[in-house]
Amino acid sequence: MNPHPDVVVIGAGLVGAACAYHLERAGARVLVVDRTGPAGGTTAGGEGNILLSDKLPGPEAALVLHSITLWHEMAAHAQSSGGDPFEFDEKGGVVAARAGQLAPLLELAGRQRAAGITTEVLDTDGIRELEPRISAEIAGGVWYPQDCQVQPMLAARWLLAEAVRLGAKTEYGAEVIAAQRASGAEGARLTGVRTSQGVRPAGAVVNAAGPWCGEVARRLGGWLPVRPRRGHILVTEPLPPLVRHKVYEADYVGTVVSDEASVRCSAVVEGTRAGPVLIGSSREFAGWDRQPALGTLAEMARRATALFPFLSGVRAMRCYVGFRPASPDHLPLIGPDASVSGLFHASGHEGAGIGLAPATGHLIAALITGTAPAVGPAPFTPARLVKEAAA
Repeated sequence: MNPHPDVVVIGAGLVGAACAYHLERAGARVLVVDRTGPAGGTTAGGEGNILLSDKLPGPEAALVLHSITLWHEMAAHAQSSGGDPFEFDEKGGVVAARAGQLAPLLELAGRQRAAGITTEVLDTDGIRELEPRISAEIAGGVWYPQDCQVQPMLAARWLLAEAVRLGAKTEYGAEVIAAQRASGAEGARLTGVRTSQGVRPAGAVVNAAGPWCGEVARRLGGWLPVRPRRGHILVTEPLPPLVRHKVYEADYVGTVVSDEASVRCSAVVEGTRAGPVLIGSSREFAGWDRQPALGTLAEMARRATALFPFLSGVRAMRCYVGFRPASPDHLPLIGPDASVSGLFHASGHEGAGIGLAPATGHLIAALITGTAPAVGPAPFTPARLVKEAAA
């Protein structure tokens, strides 16, 4: 019996956990390695959003529609044994617009609806029925009943536990240093990885290290153009359920697809089961600087109180900073490396990694085991950007 895993998954965040889970379900033996431990990186800095509302029609919309189906299946499986282990909340999302923002928002919602995303146009009365405390300046919006939320660290730990139950192994405190390669005619093919704890042979390697995927790819002889895009979250004192859904400004999608290096803010406000309200969001390319920017936090607070005026009398208890893995064209990078045989990448989701993790893991498992993928892999292949860089 071969004691070595079929696949080494690098990264124990939500995307890596989903890859391990779906690979084990597909019959592969998996080893998950991480330099710290489960959900210690980008997953720990996320709000837990599973959003269809911010997806443009096209490949990513198809991927998230598949992913939301998988999230519902996992939630049903988890809840069948009692409890709610990762706080799956089908709260729905509201995109709020002032008068001048309504026309482009409704045009986008129409295209999303044609792509299979459920949308419902809200007039002034309709949006206040859903969110009675929203600003009087809001003229209407769009309701997205499929938007959900999870507690991301709990979700990652649940997926890892399920993968282990199916046979996966985990190794924490192991940093990937370099590739292990075959000799002779297959010299370019990975046969495992060298970590700070030793050599880990495997038939395939999945790079799911979030915003660190670019560095991991380099160490393994590949190339992946992923950059960290910093974001802030404000957390209020515990409150009654005054914000019923995830609510954000109509210009939020514009900040998501922006390529500006400077900070971009848009109000995103949502309550939690524990009581605190989460306030986002910001996006900027600031390297690996974890120091919170007071000016950015002030702008987020200003926008949030403009959307929900009652927040002006609420205390912010803390903030945290996280890094999103950003790809140059705002599409995930899922599939084989362009030049290193045996190396697969699962990254580049930016702020959509929580929502897209199950579909990403499902696609990675299909590509490695040779089964038919549920969503076409071509738009997400990392090779698309290698070709652009070489052109």
